[in-house]
Amino acid sequence: MSGKKYQAHPTACIDDGVLIGRGTKIWHFSHIMPGTVIGENCTIGQNVAVGPDVRVGDGCKIQNNVSVYKGVTLEDGVFCGPSMVFTNVFNPRAHIRRMDEARPTLVKKGASLGANSTIVCGVTVGRYAFVGAGAVVTRDVPAHALVYGNPARIRGWVCECGAKLDAALVCPDCGARYARGPEQGLEKAE
Repeated sequence: MSGKKYQAHPTACIDDGVLIGRGTKIWHFSHIMPGTVIGENCTIGQNVAVGPDVRVGDGCKIQNNVSVYKGVTLEDGVFCGPSMVFTNVFNPRAHIRRMDEARPTLVKKGASLGANSTIVCGVTVGRYAFVGAGAVVTRDVPAHALVYGNPARIRGWVCECGAKLDAALVCPDCGARYARGPEQGLEKAE
């Protein structure tokens, strides 16, 4: 590990033009590309590629074998499970350059993306949403939605703490109450 404000394993490749916040840890064989900004207290697992020009908020955890491509933005507290996948071009062809057609993907605060899930470019995953392992997300996911399957569908709702809400939209673990929000998702009830 280095003596900088962040820690990086000696096998990590960190290009010039990168900003990395205090307390962030970058593990074996990961590559952080130019123009990328990574917040404070993040964990970047083994064999992760981030960038170029990606924004990662504070407190994010990107597990092993994830590529966060140009066009993806992760807000604070996002969890990316092992080997989950982001795409950035909707209809790629090896013989046709389409990077100017990259569709932006936004993962909002506190969302969790399960192991081996796929997030097709151009979608927004709402605040504290939970994408199950192996899900294929092809459309926007509302705040606090629990989605899984191929294609991913809403199967329930989750609390900020990650527990599945009951039918009355109350968390069985922490007691938080939720109500339908102004958009399709939920928000905490006052």
